[in-house]
Amino acid sequence: MKPSITRRKMIQDSATLALGTTVLMNSPFSMLGGNQQKQSRVILVRDEALLDGAGKIDQNVLSKMLDEALLKLTMVNSPADAWRKIVMPDDVVGIKTNIWNALRTPPELESILKSRVLEAGVKESNVSVNDRGVLNDPVFKRSTALINVRPMRAHAWSGVGSMIKNYIMFLPQPSSIHGDSCADLAQIWSQPGVKDKTRLNILVMITPLFHLVGTNFNKEYTWAYKGLVVGYDPVAVDAVGLQIIQAKRKDYFHEDRPLNPPAKHIALADTRHHLGNADLSRIDLVKIGWSEASLV
Repeated sequence: MKPSITRRKMIQDSATLALGTTVLMNSPFSMLGGNQQKQSRVILVRDEALLDGAGKIDQNVLSKMLDEALLKLTMVNSPADAWRKIVMPDDVVGIKTNIWNALRTPPELESILKSRVLEAGVKESNVSVNDRGVLNDPVFKRSTALINVRPMRAHAWSGVGSMIKNYIMFLPQPSSIHGDSCADLAQIWSQPGVKDKTRLNILVMITPLFHLVGTNFNKEYTWAYKGLVVGYDPVAVDAVGLQIIQAKRKDYFHEDRPLNPPAKHIALADTRHHLGNADLSRIDLVKIGWSEASLV
């Protein structure tokens, strides 16, 4: 005879299911789309000692910053445990970087990320760091996991170049999505080489670019923010980075001066494409480290 299900058992099972769902939605392995009601955790970490007097990165400080961010994001007790929540030994990992020569992803950070992935047990033959060659990279072609890392900068076509836009090289014709100020960049995230693979987003805000005239880089429009913005949700990470850029523009120009063109793709990634949360009220922002002039 089949045992009856008591009311207490039903309540216990419901609680367990709810807890499991919460854990899943907080996991890098869960799909963000359609989860607009849940808050996205984003970590802002800064360290005043990151750059020396000549602007050179201290790799030990940068490594410590990344470890601290991952501990807060994953809510575990050690960096090794944190990375085991990001990648697994049988993963094939593509680290999608950005090599724009005026403000590229720091090689020091690329090196740290590759080391952390290897320390998590992934074979070296299953790890690649690439930008413009991702479509022809044999590791990226068979990747099961992506780590998305690039600097935040003003951009002549999309307002800002950040996490969402960093996957544009997964398109055979990147220019095909430039229409309407790149409004629909979030579509890239449904491409077969990208969909549901991203485990971690790292927006590099060490010396971000807050203004651009045409396509001409001017170092005057960068500043030593000395930070990283880290999260599972690329839209939420971009939204935090955008707020910092806008605040810096107001501080520098002594007036509200909108980006031209506007970075509309970030809000639309939420409202139109349901990739993640762009509304700051749905972002759980955790700030650690140096707090002076954080602008957010």
